[in-house]
Amino acid sequence: MIFLFNKASKLLYIFPLLYKTLIKKIIFFIIFSLSFSTLSAQKNTKVELIKANSLEYDKNINKDVRRLIGDVVLKHDETLMYCDSAWLYSETNKFDAFSKIHIKVSDSVDVWGDFLKYDGNTKLAELNHNCKMIDNQTTLTSDFLFYDLQNDIAYYNSGGNIVNAENNLKSKIGQYYSKDKMFFFKNDVVLVNPKYTINCDTLKYNTVSEVSFFLGPTTIVSKENTIYCENGWYDSKKDLSQFSKNASMKNTEQVLKGDSLFYDRTTGYGKAIKNVTITDLKENLVIYGGFGEYFEKTEFSQVTENPYLVKIFDGDSMFMHADTLNTKLDSAGGKRILFAFKHVKFFKSDLQGISDSVVFFFRDSTVNLYGNPIIWNEKNQLSADFIKIIIGHNSIKELQMYASSFIVSENDSLNYDQIKGKDMIGYFDDSKLHIIDVKGNGQTVYHVNDDDGSKTGINTSESASLRIYLKDNKVEKILFKAKPDATLYPVKDMPEDKKQLKGFKWLKSLRPTDKNDIFVWRTVAVVEKPVQKKDSH
Repeated sequence: MIFLFNKASKLLYIFPLLYKTLIKKIIFFIIFSLSFSTLSAQKNTKVELIKANSLEYDKNINKDVRRLIGDVVLKHDETLMYCDSAWLYSETNKFDAFSKIHIKVSDSVDVWGDFLKYDGNTKLAELNHNCKMIDNQTTLTSDFLFYDLQNDIAYYNSGGNIVNAENNLKSKIGQYYSKDKMFFFKNDVVLVNPKYTINCDTLKYNTVSEVSFFLGPTTIVSKENTIYCENGWYDSKKDLSQFSKNASMKNTEQVLKGDSLFYDRTTGYGKAIKNVTITDLKENLVIYGGFGEYFEKTEFSQVTENPYLVKIFDGDSMFMHADTLNTKLDSAGGKRILFAFKHVKFFKSDLQGISDSVVFFFRDSTVNLYGNPIIWNEKNQLSADFIKIIIGHNSIKELQMYASSFIVSENDSLNYDQIKGKDMIGYFDDSKLHIIDVKGNGQTVYHVNDDDGSKTGINTSESASLRIYLKDNKVEKILFKAKPDATLYPVKDMPEDKKQLKGFKWLKSLRPTDKNDIFVWRTVAVVEKPVQKKDSH
């Protein structure tokens, strides 16, 4: 009895475990069966014959084949397909249709062609010859077209053409995602719009938003400009676009480049961000910076964020830096004007300078310097309240100085030749200062040297106006146009207070030494040469 009781106890203990396991297996089997049935049902949905004027069947040819003739209508799931005639393969769930093919994919999507091979198992329609698909206002045509009814995707790989309200697009390979209204094009893509033409390698286009996305080398040509990029988008409705990766925008006079370009075709506004360059094709001028803007209608451009320019002359270049650089057309609309604002500093092999602002008029090749301008040429330092540089044949021709004009050249480490006056005009020969006309309150201090270079005396003079001739940056002779007050002092007898004219400043430390030095704005106090006093003893 005890033995039987123990066995019963074990059975009572084991049975619930077996029962739970069995229930789990039954539930799994039911779920699997239902899933399999669902999958089988989806996979094995049969193509239905809705209508045909006549049906032919010959079991000797093929017991599973039906020949349908005249006004044939076939249905697969919710899709209706029309044709003149067809071969229906019931066993394989496929059919071949001929002539006047029409697939009613949805309320908005229709597909046509001359020949159709359809697989009911994959829901793939393969159309040949005179293929056409219309989705609302967009029409696709191709000689060969595939339509995946399962995923609502149309595609071609042997050339196609897309047309909607304003756009006409061609490509070798194309896909259309009907649900998303998105086209994807590849190889020799050309989109023609009344306002522009796009040539690219890869393009995505949304038929609803009319936004195009570019991947790979892309060129957009319009009457206003030519745009190039390797990545970007274009909104056809709003005429807005953004481009990146080797992006550039070019018109007849300028080329705008940057890591990223934004363009509003309606307003003609362009914006460039990072590694910006604006190239003036007519003036051989390039402006660089971190941020640039371009206003197409007024042809005004501006560059900020550490901007600088390079102006190319024959065999030489001028480098200029400022806080802001911009250009615009002059009032006559023919030539460009360049403006440089704040902390202007420039370097050219034969000319260097600093000022608060600069205006370059390309019409007559003149450069105006405002706000404490200083010019260096060879050994000469030239300063005034306002300076105008006239350039001819790619070199300095003339330099005009107005109000508080001062020219200083270093004779040696302790002595300086000086010319001072109200206004001055300097004439250049082969980019070297050759003649100086002083108008109003003319004063000079210059050292007279022997042929061996030794000093014989120091000459001081004053005259209302005078002309000074220089040779090798040294005063060669002076012509006084009014009665002068001149004195030649032996070097040892030169009064210390006569060695420097009032307002003398030697500013060599501010002079740009090379093209990289234009980015260094020195804020040290101006360097003045102190007057050396004689020992009272």
